[in-house]
Amino acid sequence: MNATSPSYLKHHFLIAMPHMADPNFAQALIYLVEHNRDGAMGLIVNRPSGLNLADILEQLRPEEPIDKGSLQVSIFSGGPVQTDRGFVLHPSDAQFQATLGLGELGVTTSQDVLFAIADGYGPRQHFIALGYAGWEPGQLEAELVDNAWLSCPAQPHILFDLPHEQRLSAAAASLGVDLGLLSSQVGHA
Repeated sequence: MNATSPSYLKHHFLIAMPHMADPNFAQALIYLVEHNRDGAMGLIVNRPSGLNLADILEQLRPEEPIDKGSLQVSIFSGGPVQTDRGFVLHPSDAQFQATLGLGELGVTTSQDVLFAIADGYGPRQHFIALGYAGWEPGQLEAELVDNAWLSCPAQPHILFDLPHEQRLSAAAASLGVDLGLLSSQVGHA
């Protein structure tokens, strides 16, 4: 018997199907930071939190003046788990105290990346989120079988170059899918 190894989706986008009922994930586009036999972890990349980098810096270094450019850097709601924990996606050529390489991207969880961005020497391309989405072993695979998600390879230009409101449809379009034409009814063929 020939056993096949499971297919994992690290560095892929998850595209919420129109029938997604969970309000945490309805109309969500998620970048999968990790997916393996132990579960999955990702960041919702199209849901602004209403906060900006200046709001975060006021908490992290209240004694320093805030540069007006920090007001223009949006913070996103990365998911419902540990919403007080920050994650920064950026090209992997930038390294900070706590950077994990993900191929062409890296994710940093240390404050030094936020200070570097605020001070003008951080990665030019970056995505900042509070919180993450997590799945237990086998949970994401079951949701994929149930047609809750579409998946496609992540494309950094969708993450970094497009406005947040265009990211979901752009990821779907990379598969040749128009989400507006899909039914909100779930089923299996």
